[in-house]
Amino acid sequence: MKISPRQLFWIIAILDIGMTLLLTQTPAIAAAKQDAWICFVIAGAASIGLIFIAGKLSLLYPNQTFIEYSQTILGKWLGRIIVIPYFIQLIPTMGIILRESSDFIQMNLFRNTPLLVLILLMLYLMVYVTYKGGIEGIARCSEMIGPVIIIVIILTMLLSINNIQWKQILPVYVDSGWGAIAKGSLAPVAFLGEANVIMMLTCFTTEPKKSVSITIKGIVMISIIIILNTVEVIMVFGSGLASRIWYPYFEMVRYISAMEFLQNIEIIPTVIWILSVFIKLSTFLFVTSHGIGQLFHLKDWRKVIWIIALTLIPLSVLYRNIDVSSIEFPNNFFIPYVLPINMVAIPLLLLIVGTIKKTRKEKRDSLAT
Repeated sequence: MKISPRQLFWIIAILDIGMTLLLTQTPAIAAAKQDAWICFVIAGAASIGLIFIAGKLSLLYPNQTFIEYSQTILGKWLGRIIVIPYFIQLIPTMGIILRESSDFIQMNLFRNTPLLVLILLMLYLMVYVTYKGGIEGIARCSEMIGPVIIIVIILTMLLSINNIQWKQILPVYVDSGWGAIAKGSLAPVAFLGEANVIMMLTCFTTEPKKSVSITIKGIVMISIIIILNTVEVIMVFGSGLASRIWYPYFEMVRYISAMEFLQNIEIIPTVIWILSVFIKLSTFLFVTSHGIGQLFHLKDWRKVIWIIALTLIPLSVLYRNIDVSSIEFPNNFFIPYVLPINMVAIPLLLLIVGTIKKTRKEKRDSLAT
């Protein structure tokens, strides 16, 4: 299974754009008010740093998977133990995303459709593409879907320009301060930092050396779009109203009215959500299933897909409402544990130890010759 650098770019871009755009603007605006756009500047910069560490780590052993080079660096048993937190992160996260996406679709498209039906439909799609196509199938879908998502978001932003009020973005910094801005940056960093999945995808690329730069380009593009979108949301609604709206970008699209016929196009961000969630869930399902298969030396990693799929059904209906899935889960699990441990500590530890071991090995080899 191999994917091109271009396909990796679109996987990373789609991985971050949908949920970051719809789920992180409200907490950022609530914390930093009209300075929320600064939160996304900081989050983008921090995410680039996290991806740089993850990318450099994966390039130490570009022909090995994350499961394999963790054991190469730390030894068989410790290397196997240190990857477990990623499965603890990814499986509940997939359940959360399934629930959030199904809630969103039900609210905006199929109000009378049982939630479980929507969950099962999305689950079927992600299982099908992962089982049949693996990462190659997901990559091909991303290559087709990615440009459409970006173009649609940019078009909706352009169509919303008539509704903006420039004074809503002022004053800068005076009403918030660095403490509030830093607090508002945590959720975006956690979402954008999920691109550290590059650690698990580099070995599947045809040109591993390009994986770091291509991933960073994806994060830069997405960060710029989200920063501009956040500025526009604040200028349309003002920070007070925007901080109380669940999905500010979606509501902004509702206000679009152009040329007396272009109205009620809120279906567009709903489709964006569905497409981006489909790619994100499929990517997470692949790296989790493939990783668990390697961890336990299974001959066919695809069998793990069915076990995870069955696990996701109760996980996705476990949460009572959107408050629990969208607020409590990130605040109580993702930000305090996943961000510092899975996105910072473990990759940094592996990078430091791996670099030292590889340097020593190269010195020994040069002396031997």
